[in-house]
Amino acid sequence: MPQDPTERRVVVTGPPRRTRRLNGYRPRTEIDEQTTLGHAYVRSLIRSQLRAALTVFAVLVLLVGPLPLVFTSMRDGADLEWIVLGFCVYPPLVLLARWYVRRADRNEKDFVRLVEDR
Repeated sequence: MPQDPTERRVVVTGPPRRTRRLNGYRPRTEIDEQTTLGHAYVRSLIRSQLRAALTVFAVLVLLVGPLPLVFTSMRDGADLEWIVLGFCVYPPLVLLARWYVRRADRNEKDFVRLVEDR
């Protein structure tokens, strides 16, 4: 039977047969959407940075804290004070600062590697 030209065609829609599959789990979206898991990721980064900072602070207090007591016990050693500050305190401070910067960079790289899924 021939079709009547006055009949309209009906378009049937349904769910798409092919869906673009996401590459699984994305931590970046968790952070952007501020979910509980994203908050946990950011909190872990902040904790690791805080741990490094508190370690540096503790070493600094142990290194520099007793110096006023040492200097007051030496009454006539003004030249010795500058020698102690210049040669005994300055190099460990530089090494401590270098360690802190490396540790902070490593924490950030680990966090980026976690978020980027690489």
